[in-house]
Amino acid sequence: MALTKTIIAEKIQNELNLSRTVAYDIMEDFLEIIKETISGGEDIMISGFGKFCVNEKKARKGRNPATDEEMTLPARRVVTFKCSGKLRDLINSDAQ
Repeated sequence: MALTKTIIAEKIQNELNLSRTVAYDIMEDFLEIIKETISGGEDIMISGFGKFCVNEKKARKGRNPATDEEMTLPARRVVTFKCSGKLRDLINSDAQ
């Protein structure tokens, strides 16, 4: 099961004893801050959670697997996530 925005808003609502509307607005504002920061090319580091990094990919040669036609893939920016050591340890402690 995926963690959805609705579930996150409900958890905020229950944890902070807020109305559903206020909890949803808090979650939306937080996500908007993340989107604006990443779209501006800046990295986001959340202590104890991880780091969202914006990386530049150069244009490269590729091919269409359906037609085997060669093409040039344009340069683009991608977002990667590197989890913190604390989060990695927490994830791996459940696997043991």
